[in-house]
Amino acid sequence: MKRRWPVSLGPEFNRFWTGQSVSTVGDRVTIFVVPTLMIFVLDASAFQVGIVAMAQYLGIPLLGPLAGVLVDRWDNRRTLLACDLARLVAVAVIPVAYWQGWLSTPLLFGCVAVISGATIFFTVGYLVAVPAVVPKDHLVRAYSRLEGTRSVSEVSGPSLAAGLYGALGVAALLVDAASYLVSALCIRSMRPWGERTVTEGSVWERLTAGFRLNWADPVLRRVVIAAVTLNCGGPVFVTVLPILAYQGLGVSVGVFGAAMSVAAVGALAGAAVAPKLGERLGTGRMLAWALLLHCLVGLGVLAAPALPAGAVIAVTMGCYGFFMSCINVSSAPIRQSRMTASHQGVMHAAFRTATWGVIPLAALAGGGAVSLLTGPLGVLDAARVTMAGGTLLAACSFLPALRVQPLLDAAERQKAAEAQVDGGGAEPALAEGAS
Repeated sequence: MKRRWPVSLGPEFNRFWTGQSVSTVGDRVTIFVVPTLMIFVLDASAFQVGIVAMAQYLGIPLLGPLAGVLVDRWDNRRTLLACDLARLVAVAVIPVAYWQGWLSTPLLFGCVAVISGATIFFTVGYLVAVPAVVPKDHLVRAYSRLEGTRSVSEVSGPSLAAGLYGALGVAALLVDAASYLVSALCIRSMRPWGERTVTEGSVWERLTAGFRLNWADPVLRRVVIAAVTLNCGGPVFVTVLPILAYQGLGVSVGVFGAAMSVAAVGALAGAAVAPKLGERLGTGRMLAWALLLHCLVGLGVLAAPALPAGAVIAVTMGCYGFFMSCINVSSAPIRQSRMTASHQGVMHAAFRTATWGVIPLAALAGGGAVSLLTGPLGVLDAARVTMAGGTLLAACSFLPALRVQPLLDAAERQKAAEAQVDGGGAEPALAEGAS
């Protein structure tokens, strides 16, 4: 009889899920409003947009390894609470600075960098938190629900952000600040969990352990290489997209927000079907093909301005989001299945550091490339060439991921063979005793 997934994954997960649902919607507001403010209020250049986009990920290479060590040593629940409150303050500073006449690119860089630093601690704790409140055999379903929520936020977030920005201006960012408060309250309402898992070993030993564990395991090593390759090109595409839309294609804030919301329906669909795809194809095989298709569909933006820009962005990003959801739903369970609970924190932190650490440079490269090419090509063609180059580079992530599924299958066969040997060895022993 085919196994059915439970309707609920438990009250603790539901509280955590609720907090993250609200917070991810708020995140979309800040992600949308910050580059919009820079382009329309500060009249920022493409290079300046790239600098602030770089700050969004700056905490990863600077704090990532340390985050894994400290998350293992700290109470995880309290760590998540502190991260939410730190991000609340950093987001709220932006509208206050605007009203006081202090808003500038350096200030935005600083606020976004603080949010980045808190987010890397939260992300490591988040990945440790889910297995703490959900049974191991339900992890894929849990991540699918969290990914679905993220996708729903991407459906509603951009249009909500565009509407809030049109009605409130910079005060729209206070919605994101409030969302962090809701997340903190939901985490606070959960029963105590997340006590320290590791207390022995020096900080340096734990710092290096995560990188060694990721590289020593053949599956993790290939997932790391694939993710690094993806993040060398993908952030170029994402950073340049608003420049292409606003400055290259002349799309309005409202149209861009609506297009991104329509586009995110694809991401929601991806989160919904990813568990079934994973069961049918295998999570490793789904990861490999999702990486390739996620990148190649990004070339769809080249159809504008020959076709209506809003429709092109919506369709392209819908497919882009669909395959991104498949990547996210398959990657985390693969990595968690290869590591014991005591090493989850440093493994995830090292993975994030290695794979996300290239994102600031990729974002900066995207903005810089558009600035350099705008003179000879114009902003539209400069953005199109830069995005196409980043997309093709990211597509190479497919190659190292191809071997993930065969390695997972080999590990399952070895495990089954060992179980059979152990079981077979028990029967002769019992027979000998009986004689």
